Amino acid sequence: MSADDDGTQFTLLGGAGAVGAAGLADQYAYPETGAGCWVRANMVASADGGATSAGKSGGLGGAGDKALFGTLRGLADVVLVGAATARVEDYSGVTLDPAQRAARRDRGQAEIPPIAVLTRSGSVDPDAALFTRTEVAPLVFTSSAAAAGVRERLGTRAEVIDASGGDPDSLDLARVLDALAARGLRRVLAEGGPGILGMLIAEDLLDELCLTVSPVLVGGAAGRIVTGEADGRTPLRLRHTLSDAEGYLFLSYVRADVGRAR
Repeated sequence: MSADDDGTQFTLLGGAGAVGAAGLADQYAYPETGAGCWVRANMVASADGGATSAGKSGGLGGAGDKALFGTLRGLADVVLVGAATARVEDYSGVTLDPAQRAARRDRGQAEIPPIAVLTRSGSVDPDAALFTRTEVAPLVFTSSAAAAGVRERLGTRAEVIDASGGDPDSLDLARVLDALAARGLRRVLAEGGPGILGMLIAEDLLDELCLTVSPVLVGGAAGRIVTGEADGRTPLRLRHTLSDAEGYLFLSYVRADVGRAR
């Protein structure tokens, strides 16, 4: 078996076997996106379907999940997250090692991907680590009604973008993706939370789901990785399955109609 830089070992089930650090990046390389965005979500769930342990998704992770988390961030042009998740998980800016930075330069990407925060109400704390511990200023997508107030509070700590649709109190995810594509940020990594993932699914905007299945049972009232008001059905195709020595499964699904035009 090959080992990742931190010692984590992966096995490709039904494939060639061992996957090392470079192979992991190859396994999760983004497809060509054309003029639009490819939206990949990365989520973790317990074996009994819980999205959190002790209120946080991080409580479900292990060394392999951490390694994959870093790899996916290293491949993305931008990391998309809801304001509530950024607050609960205490987000700061993306950090990457020298090898990841060099690989990004070789691919024509900026060394560090920005965090893009979604907040319809504009409820963000300018003193949060998201704005104070980062090499790259975040993008804050908010509603027309909230944009002016958010710009005043954040000043130069973030770029605030109005992403409302017809309703000035709304947040239109299609407009968010259009704005990211216009900035050349087409490889999108959505890290949640469940409400944001639910919106992406409901609006038919999600192309790929990376799901880590943690070998634990959490019971209790833990929610699912997706929440929302509308039921939906999106057929998926399993692209690959990885495992590690701790018993985690790393599943990659793409839409069954992956060749569709958006």
